[in-house]
Amino acid sequence: MTDFDSLAHDDQLPILLDLANKALSHYDLPAGTMANMLNLSENATYKVNAPDGRRWALRVHRDGYHSRQAIASELAWAVDLRQTGVVTTPNPVKGKNGEIIQQVSHPRLPRPRNVVLFDWETGAEPGIGEDLSEPFEVLGEITARMHIQARQWQRPSWFTRLTWDFDTALGDDNPHWGRWRDGVGMDAEKERLFQRTANLIGRRLKAYGKGAERFGLIHCDLRLANLLIDGKSVKAIDFDDCGFGWYMYDAATPVSFYEHEPQVPGLIESWVKGYRKQLVLPREDEVEIPTFIMLRRILLVAWIASHIEAEFPKSLGAGYTHGTLPLCEDYLRKYS
Repeated sequence: MTDFDSLAHDDQLPILLDLANKALSHYDLPAGTMANMLNLSENATYKVNAPDGRRWALRVHRDGYHSRQAIASELAWAVDLRQTGVVTTPNPVKGKNGEIIQQVSHPRLPRPRNVVLFDWETGAEPGIGEDLSEPFEVLGEITARMHIQARQWQRPSWFTRLTWDFDTALGDDNPHWGRWRDGVGMDAEKERLFQRTANLIGRRLKAYGKGAERFGLIHCDLRLANLLIDGKSVKAIDFDDCGFGWYMYDAATPVSFYEHEPQVPGLIESWVKGYRKQLVLPREDEVEIPTFIMLRRILLVAWIASHIEAEFPKSLGAGYTHGTLPLCEDYLRKYS
């Protein structure tokens, strides 16, 4: 058997596509239904088209990132959010065996992959160049409702998800997305500035604390690619990184990869306005949003480095690391 992880990125894609099409036989789908890749990030996601025009989305999970129990936990939360009307999330489809999570083998993979099929959700991914003030206000309101639900929801006894705090994001001991020190284009001078910034983030978050009113179950990745705008509604997709973190971290993730854009402060204001329609947002929480934006930015420097074989991270590369420097300087100047 070929060591899949040792293969070049382009050589992995046909194997994953073959597995995705093989996975379709686990579901009651029309003959001639085929999968085509949408994107490759933590997981491989495919658009599934049937000859009669029906569509689905298929997610092939990355090996070793989440356990089957963790995936089931993610789906349990997302389904409850949908069923209770908090936010529209993708609806998972059961396989022929009645299970939502399918395990699919491939002769060139060392272990079976976990696979989930979802009904297709209508809508379009928002673009940073669009006027997003109204969608961000709606998103803020939706996020507040998600946080209310997360505080009240009786999670299953087996529920398990990652924790996203300072150590697991920017710490040196096995952070979830790799070390920011390994960022593309990092050098000694950049590392010193990043370290000063990370130190300040750590001090502020230690003072901010992890009380139940500030830290709980959150989406963790509400970036534009994980949102769908459908008329006046905003839908949340891809809960793959949901876990336990600061609630205000969900304010930072919608501007992921665009933290440097001039419209970001206005978008955050719109988000806060929407959030306050559902929940009281103390001033102490609002003033820390820039800390979470900076935390996320440095975390993404690490993510790009640890996923550099994929097309999107590769397109960002060293430019994203370099573009973080003025953000670090501005954050240090304002919040030290």
